[in-house]
Amino acid sequence: MTMNYNKFKLNTKIIAIALATTLIYSCDDKPKGSETTGDDLPDTDTVKAVALNVGGQLFSVPSPMQTALLIQKSGIAYDKSILNAGNKNGQYTSDFTKALNLGIYGADLGYVSMYNQTQDALGYLGAVKQLADKIGVTAAFDQTTMKRINDNISNKDSMLMLVGVAYRASDAFLKTNKRTEISSLILTGGWIESMHFSITAYNKKQTEEFKFRIAEQKQALESIIKLISSHNMPDAAELLKQLDELAKIYQGVTTKYTFVEPTTDDAKKITYINSTTEISISKEQIEQIAEKVLAIRDKIVNAKS
Repeated sequence: MTMNYNKFKLNTKIIAIALATTLIYSCDDKPKGSETTGDDLPDTDTVKAVALNVGGQLFSVPSPMQTALLIQKSGIAYDKSILNAGNKNGQYTSDFTKALNLGIYGADLGYVSMYNQTQDALGYLGAVKQLADKIGVTAAFDQTTMKRINDNISNKDSMLMLVGVAYRASDAFLKTNKRTEISSLILTGGWIESMHFSITAYNKKQTEEFKFRIAEQKQALESIIKLISSHNMPDAAELLKQLDELAKIYQGVTTKYTFVEPTTDDAKKITYINSTTEISISKEQIEQIAEKVLAIRDKIVNAKS
């Protein structure tokens, strides 16, 4: 099966707010205190990736927010059952499992917020805060920030942006204190949950977009494996083994990229990306990928240490 995608559009007014953990959101570059509207939500290809610099090497991983937006736009109904239960956060006791599940909860928070599920958003925000506190990034979710988020919980755009601010502060704290291994695990958890979202959506609605989203993760997976390996974490041995097995399945997925110069409509401030990407993936490969991702995710969310 070959998929061809071209002529994506990118609004040049939008600036990316990289959370470098699990959530990415885009908004217009407005003064503080200005309100956002639904028009500020990014297209699925506006925000491409989270980047983490470790030892001078840049690792790039797609945003879970991108996948959540794609699912919502596809018309698939909100489904809380696909998320990790927020009340399980107390069972994660090691920094390793806390960080991975903080990544998963961050992606879940983005998902429920995208669907404007206020009550569920409050629950997942609480789970995120508790794990963030346990890892030691309390300052990012201080009383002032939490009050601002709670005050805007029913405003999808504002809430996503404010949570983004908190996650950026978390990432800055971790980097300053040379705890990039924690950032890498949060990023990995978010990526796993994003893959879970894509696979669940594909099972409900087998569109070319979801096939493409699953297939294009081959390169992201390579970055994830290199990133985790770079920290030599003893606890990560089994996770790396499972990710390597997933990478072997992806070896059969082929990609061909053809560069074409982008064109810009100055009046509308829109740049059209005319390059094309062709990806070949079979139904059997998607089924194998889905089975392995589910096994990896189950081990993370059901950890009791």
